[in-house]
Amino acid sequence: MNSRAFFLFTSMPIIWFCIFATGAEPQRNAQPTADAKKNQQLDIPSLHEKARQGDAKAEYRLGWSYMTGTGVSQNYAEAAKYLHQAAEQALPDAEFTLGYLYEQGKGVPRDYQQAVVYYTAAAKQGHPTAENNLGSMYEYGRGVRKNLRQAENWYRMAAENGEVTAQCNLASLYFRGKGIAPNYTQAAEWFRKAAENGYAPAQENLAWMYFTGTGVPLDYSSAAHWVQMAADRGYERAQLDLAYLYEQGKGVPLNYVTAYTWYKTAASGGEERAIGRLKSLSAVMTKEQIGQANVAAGQLSRSLPKVDGAADSKSIGSSFIRHAAEDLHRQEERIARANPATVLSSTIPRFARSFCLRGLFPGQTCCIHKSWCGE
Repeated sequence: MNSRAFFLFTSMPIIWFCIFATGAEPQRNAQPTADAKKNQQLDIPSLHEKARQGDAKAEYRLGWSYMTGTGVSQNYAEAAKYLHQAAEQALPDAEFTLGYLYEQGKGVPRDYQQAVVYYTAAAKQGHPTAENNLGSMYEYGRGVRKNLRQAENWYRMAAENGEVTAQCNLASLYFRGKGIAPNYTQAAEWFRKAAENGYAPAQENLAWMYFTGTGVPLDYSSAAHWVQMAADRGYERAQLDLAYLYEQGKGVPLNYVTAYTWYKTAASGGEERAIGRLKSLSAVMTKEQIGQANVAAGQLSRSLPKVDGAADSKSIGSSFIRHAAEDLHRQEERIARANPATVLSSTIPRFARSFCLRGLFPGQTCCIHKSWCGE
């Protein structure tokens, strides 16, 4: 699945997606407890009876049960049948969920135009996630003609309704400035709103903006604050970038043990770019320091939440390392033009070159940059 809004029905924790996906799973108003789920399973016969009587909420709950396999065997076709019945009675949750099924081609043939129809119906009733998904359909031209102004409009409506993925999407739209005027200040503002709501990709992006001074004053301490929050939420790329801050002593005290700890934690979570950093860093650490860091990393890996690996997606902009390397290159060119006889390579520490001049892997979700530490 690509990005946009992936929700597990009920206000369950958001999977770390943002702008590059195509599909959101439905959200419900309340998160059921384990006991409530048992009761829900026992209520399936009652829901069937109410649905036969035309109860829209019962039809929707049955549709959700069949879609998620809660209390019944998972069956997308049965889910679509009951969701159709509920959507015919203009129940916004059902309209949104049915739109998702059409977009994903689950239980029904994939049909972006039908997805837009149902997302629009739900969005017009103020359904925040439908507003976000409709914005994405306009952004990518799925089921409708591509229209970034409409995308901005629907993202903003969802964002103002507190939908964190939409806040991140809107920020990314302003940052990239494709089809609309780029506005880094607005991008930072909306990333901040999503970050304050605990959305790790937005925390990472806001950290990057502070790290590079884009749309906000350059502030390594603020960068460290936000990337730490994302790292603590199990976001591997943030763990990678936090490790880099400790390795360089930017915004945090220089500490190779802590840097190694976070690189190791990121690598354990599947962040391949951390592996090369571990090799480089181990060359300047003692065996005792490495052992201490390995123990700490093991403890971190067991205690931090796990983030779905499907968060990976395209990113826009360059990593901090790439950004720094490009700045050095531009500086070298300026010096060379002013004084061609200057031996430029001697001005750049060999250690820094070993970090900065490597190729980059693709980045991840909702992101305005490739990882600061991309390798």
